[in-house]
Amino acid sequence: MISVFKKIWMFANEEQKNIKKSIGLGLLNAIFHALQLYAIFVVLAALVTGNVGQNTAIGAVGLMLVSIVGKIITQYYSQLQRVHAGYFMAAGKRIQIGDKLKVVPMGYFNQNSLGNITAVATTILSDVETTAPVVLVTTLGGFINAIVFAIVILLFDWRIGLLVVAAMLLFLWVTSMMEKRTRRNAPLRQAAQETLVSAALETIQGMSVVKAFNLNRDKNKRMEQAIDNSCKENASMEKSMSPYLWFQQVILDLFSVAIMLLSAYFFLQDTMPLAYCLMMIVASFMIFGELKSAGSGMATLRLTEVSIDRANELDEVPVMGEGNVDKAPVSHTIKFQNVHFAYEKRTILDGVNFTIPDRTMTAIVGPSGSGKTTICNLIARFWDVNSGRVMIGGQDVRAYTLSELMSNISMVFQNVYLFADTIENNIKFGKPDATHEEVVEAARKACCDDFISALPDGYNTLIGEGGASLSGGEKQRLSIARAMLKDAPIVIFDEATANVDPENEDRLQAAIEELTKDKTIIMIAHRLKTVRNADQILVVSGGHIVQQGKHDDLIQQKGIYADFVSGRKQAIGWKLGINN
Repeated sequence: MISVFKKIWMFANEEQKNIKKSIGLGLLNAIFHALQLYAIFVVLAALVTGNVGQNTAIGAVGLMLVSIVGKIITQYYSQLQRVHAGYFMAAGKRIQIGDKLKVVPMGYFNQNSLGNITAVATTILSDVETTAPVVLVTTLGGFINAIVFAIVILLFDWRIGLLVVAAMLLFLWVTSMMEKRTRRNAPLRQAAQETLVSAALETIQGMSVVKAFNLNRDKNKRMEQAIDNSCKENASMEKSMSPYLWFQQVILDLFSVAIMLLSAYFFLQDTMPLAYCLMMIVASFMIFGELKSAGSGMATLRLTEVSIDRANELDEVPVMGEGNVDKAPVSHTIKFQNVHFAYEKRTILDGVNFTIPDRTMTAIVGPSGSGKTTICNLIARFWDVNSGRVMIGGQDVRAYTLSELMSNISMVFQNVYLFADTIENNIKFGKPDATHEEVVEAARKACCDDFISALPDGYNTLIGEGGASLSGGEKQRLSIARAMLKDAPIVIFDEATANVDPENEDRLQAAIEELTKDKTIIMIAHRLKTVRNADQILVVSGGHIVQQGKHDDLIQQKGIYADFVSGRKQAIGWKLGINN
């Protein structure tokens, strides 16, 4: 149990100060609570001795008022500190996870379910947020309260005081047994919750497939199994704790009865004054109240620990090493030197060599799965090479700081992701401090000012997560506007005009040509009109550069490029494979 408290304490990090305040206020709350017992004793002693008077009544009422007001105030501020700690310790961890995921290799996301990451950032950290500070503060507060009462009782009668201490020790022993029992169930329950989140996320994201193939609720086996398993593990968790919670209750109730009986016995034996006896009987109803609340909170100790362990697992994910070069390269020539790269055991690039001169346009073409996108991702360090070097301006990309590297690169993806925000703010991702006029100018060049202006709130129109309220062509044009606004010296286009309407394609192509003047351009493409004016064309197949040159030269050679142009091998699959 102590190890769990320590783990929560370490997880709290900067919020430890607020937990300390909450615990300190809990101690004051226990003292104010104990004042009620003393106020009762004052009244009982006066009644027994027959010295009841106005001063006694005023004194007892005064003590009771101080106790009640003190308890209300300390409980209120203790809870505020506890809630603050819970919220910000979870928020801090979410930010930490977000920052960590920015610097892990993209391969990590291929090996780990998005549902599991989502479960950690949502369900698991929500559990930590609501339970960790409550378990820590409430449990310690309950024991502090019981200890304060035990000290007060010991001052009146050591025999009853020892009985209270014995009850607390036995309560702790049962709690320890409950914690060991839940140690087996908590990880299973947590895994079931993660699987449920993953299955739900998968079902929502694939809703179009579910509808298209009429996969009704009965046929969605994975979702059904995840729900059933979650119900089973949650029920199992509750069943495993119930006997111990019942035993905790019985122990405290039996010791409360024992306190009453022994107090009466000691009075009859003339070893305890009547006032003390009556006070002990009253105390038996009060002394274990906070301890019972602590016991309920302690039932979730192991679950809280498992949640913290699961959240901390992401700390162990290896990150990409970062260089210390934070100066912009003198030139933006890109060079691949004997680059080898594989996804796990599947080789994607095998000894690739080429140079993209500064301020030139290079088109990359090839069959789906040949390695086109991988080449671009290695330039931007979404992955690192297994061997060889990728260089920009004569410097290995791994030597730059990630911030400096990405400040020199703009990427326009074929599959665009837009955030649940205004259109203007989505464009501003390219340049957060851009003015409204700069945003409008970028949108105009990207041929999306017309459809933005036609929206009800124009540039302030909120779009759904992922840009669900926009067409594919509109999302792609916004993505291009974002890249235009960033105005980086290296621009990577992942088939930038794939989803653009034919009537806008020529205008957009002209805008792209304007944007790419005096820049180093890499363009993945499968349209002839996109690549024929490139300074050089790289033909990728089977992880190798099989052809390299200009359109007029390559068209004269027998090979993949000539087949591509002539259309004699349409089945070769020139459409970009996003997982290559």
